[in-house]
Amino acid sequence: MAWDDVTDAEWELIRPFLPVAAIGRLPRRLRDQLNGVIYHFRTGSQWRDLPERYGNWNTVYKKFCAWRDARVFQALMDALIARAAARGETDLALVAVDSATVRAHQDASGMAAPAALIDALVAAAAEEKGASPDQVSNVYRRRLRAAARPRRRLTRRVVYSAASAAGVGGPAPPSPSSDAPEAG
Repeated sequence: MAWDDVTDAEWELIRPFLPVAAIGRLPRRLRDQLNGVIYHFRTGSQWRDLPERYGNWNTVYKKFCAWRDARVFQALMDALIARAAARGETDLALVAVDSATVRAHQDASGMAAPAALIDALVAAAAEEKGASPDQVSNVYRRRLRAAARPRRRLTRRVVYSAASAAGVGGPAPPSPSSDAPEAG
């Protein structure tokens, strides 16, 4: 067993979540295959570069795909979090989101919020910073209300050029006499 493989205690936690067929032969190298999947993601190597101690790379890859499709990793994570929560060992400070991998759509830049929600957010921000809501409110209220305002839809401008006035490529500009009142 390599230093980075799953320990016996970890294996006893993980083993019940790995599906085994009801009929047929029991897998002999299930632990090695799990270690191969972990090795692949830890090193970032290609599946074909998997060391032989984990078994045939194609077998490990197919096992990973089967576990992925059966949502084994999600069930394992949920169970481990529930077990840690039962012992009181969960801490949301351990949760981290890398901003380099979180992307938002370009339309997600604004927030429409009612005034009551804005007041609640300002109160929460003031409580977090240990300041009075009046100290925090001016900055946050301006930002939140600006984000809550409906945005004006930009209209497309039509630019007329000499080529379009001559009738080449595009609409002709409106004649000045059609919109303007007659001079009297």
